[in-house]
Amino acid sequence: MFTGIVTDVGKVRAVRDTDRDRRFEIETAFDLATVEIGASIAHAGCCLTVVEKGQNWFAVEVSGETLDHTTLGEWTAGRAVNLERSARVGDELGGHIVSGHVDGVGEIISIVSEGGSHRVKVRVPRPLHRYIAPKGSIAIEGVSLTVNEVEDDVFGVNLIPHTWDVTTLGRLSVGSKVNLEIDMLARYLARWRETA
Repeated sequence: MFTGIVTDVGKVRAVRDTDRDRRFEIETAFDLATVEIGASIAHAGCCLTVVEKGQNWFAVEVSGETLDHTTLGEWTAGRAVNLERSARVGDELGGHIVSGHVDGVGEIISIVSEGGSHRVKVRVPRPLHRYIAPKGSIAIEGVSLTVNEVEDDVFGVNLIPHTWDVTTLGRLSVGSKVNLEIDMLARYLARWRETA
């Protein structure tokens, strides 16, 4: 489990297809002495398992399923990536409960400066839009955010300067594809309603 609070912006240093999957090597500022092989780390909101590590880098392997249903299939060397280590009991829950399971890929349709902040609108693939509500939570590229407004399959969020500066969200442009994870409570409530 994660909280959607990014703790490092890493960089893809190498990408290689293997006989099983695709392997990414990620440069990081994390203290890798405290990261075990088998540890879970969220990469732009996608939970992946550490399979190897070196000095200032670690490697993960990504299945075809993940490559097909997230932005990871487009990743190349040099790409900046939001990183978050898994939450531990007793950690501050500064964002919201995030599983690291990407529900879909959205598209940025507008970015407007508003004071020091940025108002961003995202188009969501259907039927995922049914699970997004005003003042609810959503993770975009692994960042916990509050939904401001929803109109059909488009929702908006406001990014304060801190979030814009210390995550990859400040690198977004119109047309960018982003990993989305809907609020876990919304998912279960919608499923209950469908089956009740």
